[in-house]
Amino acid sequence: QVQLVESGGGLVQPGGSLRLSCAASGFTFSNYDMSWYRQAPGKERELVAAIASTGGMTNYAASVKGRFTISRDNAKNTVYLQMNSLKPEDTAVYYCNAHRLVVPRAYDYWGQGTQVAVSS
Repeated sequence: QVQLVESGGGLVQPGGSLRLSCAASGFTFSNYDMSWYRQAPGKERELVAAIASTGGMTNYAASVKGRFTISRDNAKNTVYLQMNSLKPEDTAVYYCNAHRLVVPRAYDYWGQGTQVAVSS
């Protein structure tokens, strides 16, 4: 069955770094665009970063541009999110998403999330 398993979250001080990983299985990873979303308490889930299926195009939320880097390894069926210069407002549960559009149907898979807490 389809699985997206996030790892790498934790508690870090402001200015620190974390690297999130999302290991995929049960579908053809290289056919899917991959994204990281996050949801802070009391807030809606928001897109953080996205990468195209081939890895050729990336997109970032304005709040993380220049600090976060999304990448993928299609040979390992894994997508990463390198997070540098972390701020308290980056505290959230981070979710991995796999998306593919085969008109007229969209396929979306989600991981269970990994908690990131930025605090001194």
